[in-house]
Amino acid sequence: MNVVKIKKVRENATVPQRATSGSAGVDLCACIDAPVTIRPGELVKIPTGIAIALPSSELGAFLFARSGLGVKHGICLSNGVGVVDSDYRGEISVGLCNVGSKTYTVEPDERIAQMVIMPVALAEFCQVDRLDETERGSGGFGSTGR
Repeated sequence: MNVVKIKKVRENATVPQRATSGSAGVDLCACIDAPVTIRPGELVKIPTGIAIALPSSELGAFLFARSGLGVKHGICLSNGVGVVDSDYRGEISVGLCNVGSKTYTVEPDERIAQMVIMPVALAEFCQVDRLDETERGSGGFGSTGR
């Protein structure tokens, strides 16, 4: 098992833990002193009060929306998926956006995102003049159907 070190960078931070033994990730909580309102179309950055140290450059921490916030309220991550690199040691913040039609208020200590630790393939990039041919070729968006 990989050990991820977690440091509170704000005294009132909630240290993330797995909700169940089958949880793929851990919930990240809003480390804020007062509620933050997100109007439709608005973007906000919410601190979590924690920093982490991943044990290897072959691991990354990926931040995803919580399904309940997304499906019920339209609260998503503003960058789709957040990426915490293995060498980052600063506070983890979560960019949220409201794609719903109603104002939503984030409360202090509310679970706002989930963090999953996953392997990262460290690729070496090599510039070439040609790429191997495939059946699909350069067909882009919608080229294989709807």
